Amino acid sequence: MSVHRKAQETTGNARRCLVSRETLPRERLVRFAVGPDREIVPDVAGRLPGRGLWLQSRRDIVERAVATNAFAKAARRDVTVPDGLADQVERLLAGRCVDLIGFARRAGDALAGFEAVRRVLQRGGAALLLVAADGSVRQRDRLPLTRVRDRIVDVLVSTELGGAFGRDAVTYAALSPGGLEGRVWTEAARLAGFRTAQESWTI
Repeated sequence: MSVHRKAQETTGNARRCLVSRETLPRERLVRFAVGPDREIVPDVAGRLPGRGLWLQSRRDIVERAVATNAFAKAARRDVTVPDGLADQVERLLAGRCVDLIGFARRAGDALAGFEAVRRVLQRGGAALLLVAADGSVRQRDRLPLTRVRDRIVDVLVSTELGGAFGRDAVTYAALSPGGLEGRVWTEAARLAGFRTAQESWTI
């Protein structure tokens, strides 16, 4: 176990999942920490002090870690796991996505609305297309998707997308290249492991 811990800490960007035992890039994992009261805390930003406990960013993996007492075994001490841990991680990851899209909007790198998105897609000026998971598939198919077919994120619902734009709901949005689209893509990929992916999701 000490050999594994040393390897985990010195592998650079890669970490080993406590449950699957796969070594994966940090961008595909969620970090957890043990708080001062010995409660397991999701550290989706990866900034909390102490040794990290890493899990693949998937709901079933988190639930299996809870069921098998994986956190206590890895920490080598008794810990408390809060109820609904996977749901908590999902909310935190969704919040990070919404925050990042909001930052992009304020920087002038994101726009919303069907017609505005259609125009920017026609010009080839979108690096990432955001489609609400509860939006109309028929309407989505009216968009010129050729240039962004493999860069479509549809794991947020319309009210979540709306929050990023200061609106009640948004169904379609686009992010410009050279901004925060890479970070949005990464966080959306992590969130996808906790939500049912739509057909257009490719990662």
